Amino acid sequence: MMIDKLTVNEHSSIRIGADKVIYFDPFHLNKADHDADIIFITHDHYDHFSPEDIEKCANSDTRFVAPYTMAKAFSKARINEESVTFMHAGYSAEVLGVPVDAIAAYNMIKPFHPKKSGWLGYVVTLEGKRIYVCGDTDATLEAKDVTCDIICVPIGGTFTIGAKQAAELVNQIKPEIAVPIHYGSIVGKPSEADNFAACVNPPIQVIKKI
Repeated sequence: MMIDKLTVNEHSSIRIGADKVIYFDPFHLNKADHDADIIFITHDHYDHFSPEDIEKCANSDTRFVAPYTMAKAFSKARINEESVTFMHAGYSAEVLGVPVDAIAAYNMIKPFHPKKSGWLGYVVTLEGKRIYVCGDTDATLEAKDVTCDIICVPIGGTFTIGAKQAAELVNQIKPEIAVPIHYGSIVGKPSEADNFAACVNPPIQVIKKI
């Protein structure tokens, strides 16, 4: 099953070992496997864009996907621009045969992730399953409009939606599986996962990976 191939290293650091090995926001990686086919970056905060951790999972053939507003950050990190697909919210692309939809990720009231920054979440289609990695976001209109089979949704609050609001978003999207992320270390108590699960409507499965 696809969900068995998805692991959360910590926080919002996700690896999917499917037909292609895909990382999202690699952070605090324990090993240097250099096995990434594609690395997705949602935005440039240190806990999501970590050149040190990118080095651990990237290799000479790795492709990257990132918000168009991060071109300078990638150049500063000495990542070859030719290996990067820079995306705008609302656009779609295909990277190494993987369909990608870019979804706006932002705070509606809080100041931490302004919409004008152009930061993103992503929907990728792997082995017939649509997987939505939300990035750091609130329950925006763009997020509510996503259709997916698996959602990786932030629940830690403070910088993103909290557990209750995340559950409301999940209940509206109605995926098969919801994986809570962005809690348990930098922000959000470990118990937030239980609070989230208690608010998610069946038959949606909540599967904890942290």
